[in-house]
Amino acid sequence: MKKALHRFALAACFCAVAAVTSSCSWMSSKTDDPTAEWSADRLYSEARDALDDSNWSLAKEYYTKLESRYPFGRYAQQAQIEMAYAAWKDEDPEAAIQACDRFLRSYPNHPASDYVLYLKALATLNEDEGFFARLTKQDISDRDANAARDAFDVFKLLVEKYPDSRYAPEARRRMHELVLARANHELKVAKFYYDRHGYVAAIQRAQRVVTDYQQTPYSDDALKVLADSYAKLGMKDREADVRRVIQMNKDRKLD
Repeated sequence: MKKALHRFALAACFCAVAAVTSSCSWMSSKTDDPTAEWSADRLYSEARDALDDSNWSLAKEYYTKLESRYPFGRYAQQAQIEMAYAAWKDEDPEAAIQACDRFLRSYPNHPASDYVLYLKALATLNEDEGFFARLTKQDISDRDANAARDAFDVFKLLVEKYPDSRYAPEARRRMHELVLARANHELKVAKFYYDRHGYVAAIQRAQRVVTDYQQTPYSDDALKVLADSYAKLGMKDREADVRRVIQMNKDRKLD
């Protein structure tokens, strides 16, 4: 009987300690997170204030909590849009793209879908003040070229799906810049291989400029790389064919 009472007392003590520990943990978590009792209105208001103050990290934190606690509330849609913007401004393109994709999946017919697509394209470029400056100089890296290709596809989707969007003209302008940058990049790579006697690789890159970017000012230079590469490889017939095309282009411009 005494042993049973002893075991019961030990069990009671253990439960009491566990309850106190759990209570302290709960109280600690409440204390650690000052937003724990905030309403959806308060969270959204604080997130907007942080956004307006360019405090991107704090804005992301509040938007994340808002989405987590009130996923179906009145601010759910707008919070996702602003979360994507905050992530992009915070130089977190992956998070921005994920937020954009999540929004577009959840609200495909939302009136702001065109803006979200535009924002996704910018995030895909991971655009900063220097990106389009590099495009202007026509000097981009392979990483930039891959991003440019993906961003072009998003801009194209925006223009095709929302041709009358307020963002469509800017998307078209950026598409044009991206095409020029990509064409120039391919031409530079072709010349790089040619200068290092990699004539087969030079031909492949130059042909890409001629076929994919025929309407750009880099097409004529690509034809010259083609002709010169064929000459180096002793492929006289192909060289002659390309040089005829070069001459035809010159004659057409004179006309």
